[in-house]
Amino acid sequence: MKINVDGLLVYFPYDYIYPEQFLYMQELKRTLDAKGHCVLEMPSGTGKTVSLLSLIIAYMRANPLDVTKMIYCSRTVPELEKVVEEMRGLLDYYIQETGEVPNFLGLALSSRKNMCVHPEVSKERDGKLVDGRCHQLTASFVRNRHKSNRDVPICDFYEDFDANGRNVPLPPGIFGLDELREYGRQRGWCPYFLARYAMSQANVIVYSYYYLLDPKIADLVSKELPKQSVVVFDEAHNIDNVCVESMSVKITRRTIDKCNQNIEDLSKQIKRIKEVDETKLKNEYQRMVDGLREANVARETDLVLANPGNYLMCH
Repeated sequence: MKINVDGLLVYFPYDYIYPEQFLYMQELKRTLDAKGHCVLEMPSGTGKTVSLLSLIIAYMRANPLDVTKMIYCSRTVPELEKVVEEMRGLLDYYIQETGEVPNFLGLALSSRKNMCVHPEVSKERDGKLVDGRCHQLTASFVRNRHKSNRDVPICDFYEDFDANGRNVPLPPGIFGLDELREYGRQRGWCPYFLARYAMSQANVIVYSYYYLLDPKIADLVSKELPKQSVVVFDEAHNIDNVCVESMSVKITRRTIDKCNQNIEDLSKQIKRIKEVDETKLKNEYQRMVDGLREANVARETDLVLANPGNYLMCH
């Protein structure tokens, strides 16, 4: 159905809208008009996600200079996928009503663990291991070593994307995690770096809180997003926990044990180096002493040979 929200035509992909949803849209519209901030609360199951998407996307289409992008921050992967599905349904409704495909790109972004298609790396279940192995295959110094030594492994998906994918924009549509992985497999391109590169052309980006709230991650992923973006934090009561977690360091017993073992290994290595250096120093000192002794003997011998008479008189 089509709804007029304070003069804004909103496409809503359902046959019925709750009064609470309409009020929700009105408050969103007023916030966008004022270029301000707002906190909205709706009970679970009352359709806040589709209401939010419908209103903001309609506002973006009507005011392309004021709002250029929507950044939708979700807490978990299932919640992210739910937003993608709602957005896909909304785009299908636009096509149904207008008879044309809007020039619109919705994009999901998650961690390497959830997007990797490398046959070996993707088998890992630990996110840190996936990140580490990905770095080992895509780092610039590794790629440079590969040029002179083909035995050094690299990621073909990343190499193909770097060579060809950067010049090919994603087609209009909705790309969730599954669609990005499938698209990457078909093209031979890394879905993770493809999604990161396509963020600049996407109208809507759906990703984790951490990509915007964690300074270390945000500086790599989100620093070039335009200021004319609308930022949505779904389930916003989790923001404080995410901020605390982003700035915290988790230390487990296993980590402490590894640290102790590393300290012991380092101590042994330092002791061994000291022993080796001490032996080298003693040997060098002994060589110097022997050299001085030999030099003195040689000098006395030269004196005797040069002045044998004087030498005898002295004795």
